[in-house]
Amino acid sequence: MAQRLILLPLLVWLVATVTFTVVQAAPGTYADAIDNPRLTPVARTHLKALYGLDQGARVQYLHWMGALVQGDLGRSFLFKQPVVEVIATALPPTILLAGTALAMDLILGLLLALISARRPGGWIDRILTILSLGIYGLPSFWLAGLAILVFSLTLGWLPASHMASVGAERWGLGARWLDLVRHLILPASILGIVGAASTARYLRASLLDVRRSHHILAARARGLTESRILWVHTLRPALGPLVTLIGLSLPVLVSGSVVVETIFSWPGMGRIMWQAAVARDIPVVMGCTLVGAVTVIIGSLVADLLYAWADPRVRPQ
Repeated sequence: MAQRLILLPLLVWLVATVTFTVVQAAPGTYADAIDNPRLTPVARTHLKALYGLDQGARVQYLHWMGALVQGDLGRSFLFKQPVVEVIATALPPTILLAGTALAMDLILGLLLALISARRPGGWIDRILTILSLGIYGLPSFWLAGLAILVFSLTLGWLPASHMASVGAERWGLGARWLDLVRHLILPASILGIVGAASTARYLRASLLDVRRSHHILAARARGLTESRILWVHTLRPALGPLVTLIGLSLPVLVSGSVVVETIFSWPGMGRIMWQAAVARDIPVVMGCTLVGAVTVIIGSLVADLLYAWADPRVRPQ
């Protein structure tokens, strides 16, 4: 674990360098991506010089790395703000959305796994297996479009986009919270249900594996009920995949879901990442990538710690 912390700066630098290279390899610059017919070639040339885009990739990379060492992520071309402020504005909506989706994912996935593992091979287990595999195989953008079509356009129950209704800032606190929940339901459900389908399969396999171990056979020999065996002797050792998933979900909590946030116009990290990539806004793309790289490594460390807590057999002696 200490080795990972030591290697953290090197890994972040590698990810940042690869990302910078990929972005630079894309055709055009921010000035070229501006869709304005009144912007003349002279004006575009002036914009490139203003933002330093007329310099070579090597010079741009050295300038960006020099600023990063000083803690400066640069200034966004698209949003006309420091990248730190752009990320700080987008981070809370992403944490709210991804945190809600993660809670739904874990609760629903655990419930489905427990139901399936009680009678493996039974008709309930088979139905849940087919449903889980089917939902997990569906693209999230297709599910999001279907949810908008059914619950927003056809039934009119839930809003189709954004985080709040127009004029919601003038409402009372209770009305604003209710409006936020209504906007949160669809995108969080899409992420949570798709995640729960995968979580349920992992946990079911882990539960069945633990049930075949010697201490479960000994518990049955002592005459314990199946419910007690499942809840007391099987569940905690089987939580290894679950706690690992919690740790590995940290990057998603911070980085957001590009597809779902873009479809639902949710003002989070995933959406600004998409907007910045389309506009060739290199500072924002690089800043979001750095945040994602750091959280991937931290999430891996958290996953290891949680797994050691859930299963004492993997703790270092």
